[in-house]
Amino acid sequence: MKNKTLIAVYLLTLSAFSGFHPVTGQTITPQLANDRIRLVWTKTTRGFEEKQIQVRKGDRWQTLGTPSGENTLLYSADKPNPKPDTTFKTITGEDFPSPKYHYQQVQWAESTNPVSLNKAGQAIHFFPKKAEQSGKNKVVFSQETEVATIVSEWTLDPKFSSDIIVRQTIKPKKDGYFSLASPTIATISEQNLTWATVPGYFQGNKIQTNFALAYAYGHGIPSLPVLYRERCASTLSPMITTKNGITLSVIPEPGLARDPWANDKITQIDWNIGLSHMNRKAQLSPTLYYPVLGEPKSALKAGETISYSFRYSLTDGDWFKALNHAVYDVYRFNEALALRQSKQSLTDRIAKMHHYLTDPKTSLWNIEDFEGKKIGAQSYLGGVVGSNKDAMKNSDYGAMWMLATATKDTALTKNVLPYAENFKLAQQETGNSFFKGAPEGQYYLAKAKKFVEEWGEVVEPIGLTYYTMLDIGNMLLFEPENAELKERLRFGADRLLTWQKSDGHWAVAYDRHSEQEIFKDIQDVRPTFYGLIVAYRILKEPKYLAAARKGADWLIKNAVETGSFLGVCGDARYAPDFATGQSAQAFLDLFDLTSDVRYKDAAITAAKIYTTSIYTHPIASHQAKTVNGTPREDWEISQAGLSFEHGGIFGSATRLGPIQLCSHAGMFIRMYGLTKEPIFADMARSGAIGRDAFVDPKTSVASYYWQAMNRGSGPYPHHAWWQIGWLTDYLMAEAELRSGGKVTFPRGFVAPKVGPHQTYGFAPGTINGEKATLLIDENLAKIDNPSIDYLLAKAVKGEKLFVVLMNNRAQASDFQLAIRNGKSISKRLPAFGIEVITVESKDL
Repeated sequence: MKNKTLIAVYLLTLSAFSGFHPVTGQTITPQLANDRIRLVWTKTTRGFEEKQIQVRKGDRWQTLGTPSGENTLLYSADKPNPKPDTTFKTITGEDFPSPKYHYQQVQWAESTNPVSLNKAGQAIHFFPKKAEQSGKNKVVFSQETEVATIVSEWTLDPKFSSDIIVRQTIKPKKDGYFSLASPTIATISEQNLTWATVPGYFQGNKIQTNFALAYAYGHGIPSLPVLYRERCASTLSPMITTKNGITLSVIPEPGLARDPWANDKITQIDWNIGLSHMNRKAQLSPTLYYPVLGEPKSALKAGETISYSFRYSLTDGDWFKALNHAVYDVYRFNEALALRQSKQSLTDRIAKMHHYLTDPKTSLWNIEDFEGKKIGAQSYLGGVVGSNKDAMKNSDYGAMWMLATATKDTALTKNVLPYAENFKLAQQETGNSFFKGAPEGQYYLAKAKKFVEEWGEVVEPIGLTYYTMLDIGNMLLFEPENAELKERLRFGADRLLTWQKSDGHWAVAYDRHSEQEIFKDIQDVRPTFYGLIVAYRILKEPKYLAAARKGADWLIKNAVETGSFLGVCGDARYAPDFATGQSAQAFLDLFDLTSDVRYKDAAITAAKIYTTSIYTHPIASHQAKTVNGTPREDWEISQAGLSFEHGGIFGSATRLGPIQLCSHAGMFIRMYGLTKEPIFADMARSGAIGRDAFVDPKTSVASYYWQAMNRGSGPYPHHAWWQIGWLTDYLMAEAELRSGGKVTFPRGFVAPKVGPHQTYGFAPGTINGEKATLLIDENLAKIDNPSIDYLLAKAVKGEKLFVVLMNNRAQASDFQLAIRNGKSISKRLPAFGIEVITVESKDL
């Protein structure tokens, strides 16, 4: 009897850990299956390997790539060397990046060390030897290696039927550094690839053999199995879409990645997880690594146990559908929006920044003599080559002219605009040279009395679009009869025509001295063609529209369809940035001019890609934190909802975090109106609302970088104009969306450099069928609830004032509106609601 009991225990144990069935004497076949997905393993001489992985798409079952099931454990007895041991060259043969880009040196070095390149440590590959089927929804695999025991529990998610939750545990047998990769559930061949992305770092539809292009710029998929950090991973979900329309993604459990401000100090550069589009063998397969080899949590003693969880998501759709799943279902982005409460209305911020900008002391406004003219601009104390703390810059001419027109403030119309216009005229080259029509540089050095570019003696065609076409174009919307500005605009337009290549694109830049094209290792995948849209709208000549379309067609093929974009910041060597969002608006404006649906489709695709420049993690909460001695709740300083200046490997976000300049907010609202995709509206509102922790209480100017919290404009006083511009664009877009088009104003041109926000106030709009002009007057209306924003407009005919009230809160809001004539109105608006109140204006 005793022997029979022992035999039974043995058979049960064998069944549990080897897949052996004690009754039939056969090895079981572990599997996980429901009405959406099927995974089946089989026992081979190597261990348990996957033999089938399928996803139901419609009424058919589709195979996802090549089944695998291989596991990988990384081990190192000693801490890996943090120094890089590999160099890379551009496609033109130069070392990348060159020494003059010192802002990028540290990031590039740490991104090319052995751990980042995923070649550090000993890679132990295995198929688990033991398996246990626990009911129909769970399989447990285990493996003994020389250095550790690994157990992986696979469970069908009862809530999301396309997801499998995996919990992995490492128990070391010896001291050292350990990193466990998510098992390779399937590999995707390059021929079967439609799209791959690690959001925030790259996206693309083909492998890029030049590592610098792929890794630094995201121009194609890196051919090495690199590890990406959570710093710039906007959504924590590497993913691959196959040609049969299935997307495989890996999503770490919320809380596994670093919190950028965990308690009372910045923890932005902590590295808890590694994300990759490949496994260690460089096979295309989204992979998560935890802990990261060499990072603190990877140092383990023998017998010490560490566990972590993640999920595979097998989506019957494209990458954007998979992204939405990660953003909403796993990281609960919409719940975070519901936490946002403003302490100061956006309308009030605009009013307060108006005062800041009309005070020469706070705005650092300067007027200098230059070649017989007085030119005006604000001090710029950031990095400019050749600057001796004497650089000056103007940022958003559209916002300047809009605010002056809407307020009729002589402090602007007399003391700012004339000198800013002179600055723009002096900035442009007008002689008969190779650079006629282009700006001499963004910045003016007052001591040296010359205009210079940000990072070297270069001239960029997109700089011509920005600082000639957009700025002058926006001024001409307000001054349509200004003959000198029209002539200068034509200079720029004709130069763009001259510089345009036969296939429609432009060079990235020219050397100012040799006039030769430089930066030949990258393409100008930016909306340079927009300058010709400006020329056509103002000058009405068909040749400009034809050239704009030619440039747009090239950009669709080479950027939108491939996922390759370029940035505009010279000091970052043009790392991809907010110009991607600007491209979306550029295509949308071209669609408005031509009604060609290709441009609308390109606009939507570019906007979808730009959602991967918005942080969606960590999950915001009410957790108590301390910021520079001030108590804050986590949601107040959350990165979720904010965009990059530039992300990727060597963007500013790697250390400074995202930015508060949400130029894309209005464009995203317009995209929501076109597509009804909630992610656009939710991202716009998350970036705009309840960001008071980053606003200087003295000036109402927000800090630029997240890391600065509420230190105000810092060395960038001109940013206040951009802030007025994007806040107005956002409010205007919301008013048009929420009113169903009953509140609408003509949009001007986008602002230079920082994104897609547009100018208003140069022509009457329409409110409830009546023509009205935009008005800004902080004394006309007062509201006692900072969640309520408003726009003012005066009827073109008659004595009417329109007050457009909007609730910028995810809950209903009660408030009282006080009008200057003594009238007081109590109201309640639903979540993100709108109401237009008409007041007789003759007595105001």
